Amino acid sequence: MIIVSKFWTRFFSAGNASAITIFPFVFLRDKSLKEDEILINHERIHLSQVTELLIVPFYTWYLIEFIVRFLKYRQFRRAYLNISFEREAYRNENNLSYLKARKIWSFWRYL
Repeated sequence: MIIVSKFWTRFFSAGNASAITIFPFVFLRDKSLKEDEILINHERIHLSQVTELLIVPFYTWYLIEFIVRFLKYRQFRRAYLNISFEREAYRNENNLSYLKARKIWSFWRYL
């Protein structure tokens, strides 16, 4: 379910994101982003990741991986971009048919 909310995207991302997935919702910063197929595809990839790992393990892994990357790089953006879930989503967001062919646990290749 897609929800347009500046408040929630800022709250969950410290104000940095255009969109964020908090299962089962995709929060968008503004209404015009509903038309951005690439952004929506990116967030749907995250929904697939959450579904296959289940909710709590996904967000726990995501947070732990972010902390480990941040300790390594000492940069918020670089740590975020190197999380395996984000790497999979960014590398495949332009392929709008990716989710049709995506195999379970595909994020594992991006660790």
